[in-house]
Amino acid sequence: MSDKVWYIAKSRFPWLFINLITAVMASFVIGLFEHQLQKMVALAVLMPIVASQGGNAGTQTMTVAVRAIAMRELGPHNVLRVIGRELVVGMFNGFVFAAIVGAMAVYRFGIFDLGFVIAAAMVINLIAAALGGILIPLALNRLKIDPAVASSSFVTTITDLVGFFSFLGFAALWFGLT
Repeated sequence: MSDKVWYIAKSRFPWLFINLITAVMASFVIGLFEHQLQKMVALAVLMPIVASQGGNAGTQTMTVAVRAIAMRELGPHNVLRVIGRELVVGMFNGFVFAAIVGAMAVYRFGIFDLGFVIAAAMVINLIAAALGGILIPLALNRLKIDPAVASSSFVTTITDLVGFFSFLGFAALWFGLT
């Protein structure tokens, strides 16, 4: 809390730079589906929903994990139970939000199959978010890297890449958009 601005900025810079690189990676994933996005504009409209939900879910899990590590409430004695619990939470939230966003997509665009595609991507991304949110802080802590500073770049990367790739990939396969 008493560190100088320069020290704080310098300690955060590498992780923000990694995040910039991974954001460029996410844009490349989106670019792989440029043709599909041109054919179905609804994909571009809905795409941020999948990534945003995944990012927020991953951040929630990550925050709880980092706090538990800092308070020494998460360790070898309960790590498998906590990972399993977070996986179940991710699946539960994935299915609930899949139903909500799938119904919204069908209502908004009138394409039933689009609701199914975004719902499937939502489930996959919320599961990835839960696993990333718990496993990344644990791995960084084990590597003696402060998970409070470094985790978010990696969790965001996972949820963006998994979210974009699953949503656009399912859409390309489902609708035959080549």
